[in-house]
Amino acid sequence: MDRRTALVPTSYLTLPGHGPEDVVADPGGRVLTGVADGRILRIDGLDDPSSARVEHIGEIGGRPLGLELLPDGDLLVCDADGALLRLDPERGPGNVRVLTESAAGERLRFCSNVVALPDGTVYFTVSSRVHPLRDWMGDIVEHTGTGRLLRLEPGRREAEVVLDGLQFANGLVRGADDSFLVVAETGARRLTRFHLTGPRAGQAEPLAENLPGFPDNMWRGAPDGPIRVALAGPRVPPLDLLHRAGPAARRRAARVALRAPFRPSGTTGVLAVDDEGRILEHLTRRRSGFRMVTSVCETGGRLVLGSLWERGIAVCEAPVTK
Repeated sequence: MDRRTALVPTSYLTLPGHGPEDVVADPGGRVLTGVADGRILRIDGLDDPSSARVEHIGEIGGRPLGLELLPDGDLLVCDADGALLRLDPERGPGNVRVLTESAAGERLRFCSNVVALPDGTVYFTVSSRVHPLRDWMGDIVEHTGTGRLLRLEPGRREAEVVLDGLQFANGLVRGADDSFLVVAETGARRLTRFHLTGPRAGQAEPLAENLPGFPDNMWRGAPDGPIRVALAGPRVPPLDLLHRAGPAARRRAARVALRAPFRPSGTTGVLAVDDEGRILEHLTRRRSGFRMVTSVCETGGRLVLGSLWERGIAVCEAPVTK
């Protein structure tokens, strides 16, 4: 059931950088994010945003997208320019190590989001093999289906393709028992389950389809908690019709879309979904001043929203999900 509840920000925090695309919270309640110029920032003190402290803890040289905190405090970073990186936030901005820049003999492009399993295996998404980040709208319109889910095993330098043909593969989160992963396919408005163990290991299936918006990054604060899904924008019915057209028509439409000025919709949202794909909660806001919510995390009883479009983050009270 789609239970709609108002998404009401209680405060905004302007950052010294543009486009905090992903937000994650550490055990101390601090929020980490990456901005367009390559810096990784850590925000402390969200109880009082007017006096919150913003630290510059890393710099990758590319465009940071998805982040994943590791148990030892290190941070995995997806570089949209084509690399999976690891940095130690406590050792200064220059401490960055490249984990991989290739998969199946081909250079990576448009790395999007990442999760790490307890055994050290890392899974991450590539949104498109056709369009770079700056042309993300072209991939959504063209519906290329070139997104991938990749696996990097401990000690390896090249990633392995485990799932192909995804529609703008984006957010990634672990199932409650680590038997599967959930991948957000932004271009298809669906969540896909990829089995890691059991008789269906290596196979995928839809978990939740026909979502009310375009799913982006996801967050799970605890294994028994809900999956929070950021909706970057509402459903666009004409786009659904275009996706049923042939490839040539979609390519022409994509070229037009890339030349047109873009402004995000004023309707934003966050879903809470369980491991069976049921929508437990749909938080939404129309005519929002904070647009294009690309990520969400939860800390201290609050939801923190990130955005590829905005110059800061939004803080909302987190409802109790039943």
